[in-house]
Parts: sequence; structure tokens; C-alpha cells
Amino acid sequence: MAAKVAIITGASRGLGEVVARFLAGQGYALVLTARHAEPLQKVALALSSFNVPVQTVVGDVTDAAHRTAAIDAANALGGLSVLVNNASDLGVSPLLPLADFPLDALERVFKINVVAPIALTQAALPALKANGGLVINLSSDAAKGGYPTWGGYGLTKAALDLASLTLANELSDAGVSVVSVDPGDMRTVMHQDAFPGDDISDRPLPDVTVPFWAWLFGQDRAAVSGGRYAAQAQNWEAVNEAV
Repeated sequence: MAAKVAIITGASRGLGEVVARFLAGQGYALVLTARHAEPLQKVALALSSFNVPVQTVVGDVTDAAHRTAAIDAANALGGLSVLVNNASDLGVSPLLPLADFPLDALERVFKINVVAPIALTQAALPALKANGGLVINLSSDAAKGGYPTWGGYGLTKAALDLASLTLANELSDAGVSVVSVDPGDMRTVMHQDAFPGDDISDRPLPDVTVPFWAWLFGQDRAAVSGGRYAAQAQNWEAVNEAV
């Protein structure tokens, strides 16, 4: 790799913050993006002890100008080698059956969860190709489960899984690797939004995924490309879907 720079979307809390902390510990310069400035700055400040450059870019991943600003920030740090498409949206809260899901909300959640990660990957390709880059798309078990009321969100994650595998096949000759990661149920704001009023204290904190990230970043990128991994599974490789 010619660069050790990562972009992480949805980095102001939860899993995005955990991945940012992990990569900072691995010596990555970071570009962190999210919609709200104050929590994003708090994350950046918390990472100062790692002594790595951290840039924050506030905005919406559905906005092309925001995506360009994130990539420009990564290039200014030396070139992008890791793109973590973590920003996601449920669409509605509380969740609704697919038969009752508002179509405007469905369009919005597809823009955030599917179109934006693909668009960011497209825009980042020159840098990713130059640096043997890795794209990590965050998925969910809702992509496979067909769970009642999870249809709107699950549809987008199923689409993103297919996009990940397709991109992995298409970009292998260019030296760009793409994986899909299901982090599992976690005690996060978004998971609480899916269950308003419920006690979700039995779910683990996002830090539970750290051993998985350590494993993933210890692998040859070409070897893991095209895989769909479950970060809380006993065998991460068991759900690998060969390219």
C-alpha cells in the first residue's frame, strides 16, 4: 500500500466510532464523516491520543458535494486505502411492515444505504486502485432474515450485499477488494430506534466487534474480497461467499 488513510462514514457514534478507534490504533490517518458536527468533533478529540491525523467532514452521504469533500480530505492526507461505508438509516421508527412502508421513506433509505455507498466507492476508485484499497460495506442479518417490519431496511442491506459481491468481482483485476460485514445486534442508538421503549441492555456494545476487525485487517485483502462476514460469529470465515 502507498497510503494508510481511511474514510469512515457514520463515524460520530456506535460502530463507526469503534472502527475509527481501531484504525487509529493501527496507525491510519482518518477522515470521519457524519451529519452532526458536535458528536463528530467529540470522536475526533477522543482519538487525539493516537497521534494520527483526523479530519472531520460534516454532511449527508447522499450529497455528492459531501462525498467529494471526504475524498479530497483523504487525498490531502496521502491517498485513500480503506473506505468504510457504515452510515445507515432505518427509514422509519418505529419500524413498519413492508406493506405499509411509506414509499418516500423507502426511497430515502435506499439512497442512504445503497446508492450512497456505491457512489462513494465510484468516486474513490482512482485512489483505491492506486493503493490496493479495501471497501467495507456494513450489512445486517435483516438482509437475509425476512423479519417482519424489517423489510424496508433489510431490502437495502440485501442490495448492498449484492453490490459488494459484484464490485469485488469487477474490481479484482484492479487490485481493489470489497467485503460485506454483518456486525450483529448491538447496543446502539439505531438499534434502540428500531425498538423504541424497549430495554436493549442485553445487546453487546459495538466494541464486541474489535476482534473481528483485528482479524480482517490481518488478512490478505485479495483473499477476503467478495466475502460476507459476521463480526459476532464464532467462525468469521464460515459465511464467506467465494468470488
